Amino acid sequence: MTYRHFKNEGWLYLLAFLIALGLRFIQLGSMPLTDVEAEPALQALHLAQGLRPTLSPHPFYILSTSILFFLYGAGTDFLARLISAFAGSVLVFAPLLFERIKPRPGLILAFFIALDPGLTALSRQVASPILAITFLIFAWGFFSRNKPSLAGFFAALALLSGPSIWTGILGLGITWAINQGLQLRRSSKPATDLETISTDSTTTDYASHIPYHESPITDYRTTLRSALLPFIITFITAGTLFFIAPNGISAALASIPAFINSWLITSDVPPNRLFLSLLVYQPLTFLLALLVIIRGWRRGSTLIIPLSIWFLVSLLLAVFIPSRQVTDLAWVLVPLCVLAALELVRNVDILPEERNEVGGVIFLTAFIWVFAWLDFSGMVWIPSDTREYVTRYWLFIGALFLLVLSLLLVAAGWSMRIARLGGVLGLALALGVLGFGGTLGSAGLRGLAFPELWWSPSIPMQAHLLESTVRDLSEWGTGDDFSAPVIIVGLDSPALEWTLRAHHVSVVEALDISTSPSLVVTSIQTDPVLVSAYRGQDFNWRQTPMWNETLPNDWIRWITLREMPQSGETIILWARDDLFIDSVPEVTTP
Repeated sequence: MTYRHFKNEGWLYLLAFLIALGLRFIQLGSMPLTDVEAEPALQALHLAQGLRPTLSPHPFYILSTSILFFLYGAGTDFLARLISAFAGSVLVFAPLLFERIKPRPGLILAFFIALDPGLTALSRQVASPILAITFLIFAWGFFSRNKPSLAGFFAALALLSGPSIWTGILGLGITWAINQGLQLRRSSKPATDLETISTDSTTTDYASHIPYHESPITDYRTTLRSALLPFIITFITAGTLFFIAPNGISAALASIPAFINSWLITSDVPPNRLFLSLLVYQPLTFLLALLVIIRGWRRGSTLIIPLSIWFLVSLLLAVFIPSRQVTDLAWVLVPLCVLAALELVRNVDILPEERNEVGGVIFLTAFIWVFAWLDFSGMVWIPSDTREYVTRYWLFIGALFLLVLSLLLVAAGWSMRIARLGGVLGLALALGVLGFGGTLGSAGLRGLAFPELWWSPSIPMQAHLLESTVRDLSEWGTGDDFSAPVIIVGLDSPALEWTLRAHHVSVVEALDISTSPSLVVTSIQTDPVLVSAYRGQDFNWRQTPMWNETLPNDWIRWITLREMPQSGETIILWARDDLFIDSVPEVTTP
């Protein structure tokens, strides 16, 4: 089927890409690497230095990042996150590969991808699931367009992207099986005119009218055979970095037991936190997706039903996996954004004679929502056991009821179409601003003092201060910023090793009292040997929000102000006395 493209479509995709680049690259290196991020980053750094480290199950990230470290001579936080940030940015072009959501739903989807808080946060993390998502979606898209060589290339990169690829494949496999069962039940029913599309209509319902064919693929077995050779070549060459690191293949295969292990390890993240994350970070996409799912199932849409099954299956996998984390929602965001784009595109075709009425409903909807939000945020400053708190609570409920009642009156007085267009666009305006605030927060642009659910746990709060202090002490004592060795005693923290990567670092279980190292890093303790011959300075190290020890009012405060009580870990940097400028040399008596 041939689609009619609209003016400036290419420029609008470029705009979405530039927005994605900005949100993913601005201050990319300002947030220190956590322990989870630092482990593969250290392996990439050691590989660039000519060592042969044991690789974790993220071979594509490690090998590709090692090239960056080798070319630029040193590893930085920015370079460590560059591969993920670029992969998350180019994902906005994925809608161009799928004819069934082109042209306008695909363009709206590109902006949803660029602005989504979860996808933005994942794109700013080392070895995150964004690599597997991007490569698998591109492999799927090129396969649907009958381009087997590119499909095999991206499929190989997807399998090299880490254990999260198996979550995505499992979700798609279950979705395919369920959808096949539903198609068998519908196979005896005749096709209806709901399964055709008219691209000339200004009121096309992309959620209900779908073309049957995306591309002229006639023989899937032939296509798979054609993709096999590029897949094998890419998997071997990219998985071994052109045979420089042969253990990359074993690291890729290790992603399978790592995925199985995730079903055997429990976490302290309750399932309700994942649902809360969807409501807080994706309020607009979640609401739009809910609307289109209801209509799609009612009309038997052959596009919406598989997407909604994929959304539900991915959500259930994220919820029921014992080692669940908020980042497990990564595969939920893809069908969620597609569904939201299909719904929003239905509400942008406003006839000239409807503009005044629809504009009024948009203003009314946005005004009531802003009033409700201001009332909700004001509850933060009021004790929960007071009459004023209860009054504000019911005022918030009343505002939402007033919004629904207003839209019903508009539907009765004017038309259902005007109420729908104005209501959806008004909520898109209000909830879109709220979601964009979540995007800025998840990108870390507010700073480390405002924790986000999408961040990796245990962020080193004073990593940059620690590194600069070690550098100053080394320069004072030896005349060189990096010549003084550092001993890390009894601390298992890859983030600490990454922070001090420019120095000669040794990690030991206990300090040998017969040695006298220049710099020692320990947990907070009082060691008589260190106290007598060293000077110590404490640093706030791994800090974790107390998500599980909060009260309901704490959650309200976090939703509105991003403030949450946090627990911290303190470490001490010990420096030998003779490193300091004011140290007095010992005078020996003849």
